[in-house]
Amino acid sequence: MFGKTTWIGLLATALLIAGCFMNWIIVPGHDIVISGVAAEGTRYGRPGYFHFLTTFFFLVFLFTPRIWAKRLNLLVAALNMSWAIRNFIVLGRCEAGECPEREAGFYVVLVASAIMLVVSLLPDYKTPKPATGDTPGE
Repeated sequence: MFGKTTWIGLLATALLIAGCFMNWIIVPGHDIVISGVAAEGTRYGRPGYFHFLTTFFFLVFLFTPRIWAKRLNLLVAALNMSWAIRNFIVLGRCEAGECPEREAGFYVVLVASAIMLVVSLLPDYKTPKPATGDTPGE
């Protein structure tokens, strides 16, 4: 029913959602723990919520058997990957002489976003063949 890349994409989205609930960063000097859904004590908001939004659209377009959905899925996956890279750069940088400790959830989100981008580049889509006699001009 579904191809391999569809199942891989589904697993990557589950991995991304799980990674958003894991710890991303620990700032030891201030005893701050940042995850995708909780970043109290910082000015970064909740960076995992954008991942949830893009994951929703990724799944909708992944299971829609239309060529326009596959093209939009590439856009959504690219936005998701760019947000993951942005979080990796902004949240993981040293600031005022204190370098945060990157946790496993941070890398899980980055890898899951990369897998989603690869899956969107290799969609399970077969172009429909026109039936014989359906050509214009006959």
